Amino acid sequence: MPLDDEPAAVLSGGSPDASAGGPAGVDGTVDGTAGGGASGGASDDRSAARPRAVDWGGSLFGGEPEEGRRAGGRKKRRGGEKGSRAAGRGRRSSGAGWLPEGPDDGSPAASAPEADPESVARAIVLRLLTMAPKTRAQLAEALRKRDVPEEAAQAVLDRFSELGLINDEAFAEAWVDSRHHGRGLARRALAAELRHRGVDGDTVKEAVERLDSDQEAETARRLVDRKLASTRSLDPQTRTRRLAGMLARKGYSSGLAYRVIREALEQEGIDLEDDFS
Repeated sequence: MPLDDEPAAVLSGGSPDASAGGPAGVDGTVDGTAGGGASGGASDDRSAARPRAVDWGGSLFGGEPEEGRRAGGRKKRRGGEKGSRAAGRGRRSSGAGWLPEGPDDGSPAASAPEADPESVARAIVLRLLTMAPKTRAQLAEALRKRDVPEEAAQAVLDRFSELGLINDEAFAEAWVDSRHHGRGLARRALAAELRHRGVDGDTVKEAVERLDSDQEAETARRLVDRKLASTRSLDPQTRTRRLAGMLARKGYSSGLAYRVIREALEQEGIDLEDDFS
C-alpha cells in the first residue's frame, strides 16, 4: 500500500487497512465498492479523505453545548453574588431599606457594656419634655413602660424637678389658662383633666381656683351666644336641652347653665318655665 494513502485513512477515522477491504473505521460503515482490491482503495481515497462533520453543539464533549455551559456558569455566578450581597446587607424590613442584624458575636460592639439606666432615663425625659410639657406622673409612667429601673427613674425625676424642668404647679396653671380660654372648659372639667394627668389634689385645687365664678359665667355666656343662632329653628325646650348639654360637657353646673340660657332666650323674647327639664 502506498505511504501517502495512510493519512487519508487515519483522517477518516478508520485504520490503514480499510482501503484493502478490511473492516471500516469507527463510523461503522463498510466500503462495498473497494471489494478488497488496490484499485478500489484508490478510487475511494477522495471520499475517505473528507473529514467527518463534528457536532460542535456538545456531542464531542459528552455534555451540554459550550454556549449553554457558559451561560449556565454566568447565571450560577450571578446567583451566588446576589445571595452573598443579600446576606451581607441583612434582613429586609416590611417598610423601606435593610435592617441590621446586630453586632457580630465577639466583635467590640457586642462586648460593649450596657447603657447606664440613668443615662437612658435622662434621654427619654429630655425627649418627652422637648415635645410637650409633661407632669412628673406622666414622665414616670413613660419610664416604666420602657423598663427603666425604678431607682434610676426616681433619681432622674428628682434631679429634673430640682432644676425646674419638671413643675406640676406651673403645668397646672398653664393648663387651666389654655383650656379655659381656648376650649371654654369650666373648673370641674379642668380639674378632671389635671387629675387624669397625675397632678395631686392640692395642686389641682389651687390651679382651678384661679378661675372665679364671674369669669366662668362670662365664658358660659359666650359659648351660648355662639351656639344660639344655629338653634333658632327649634322650639324653646329643644333649644334649651341642646344648649344645656353643650355646657354640661364642658363642665358647667346645671344651675349656671340654666341661668345663662334663660338670659339668652329672654333677650329674644322667649320666656322659659321654671322647670328646667
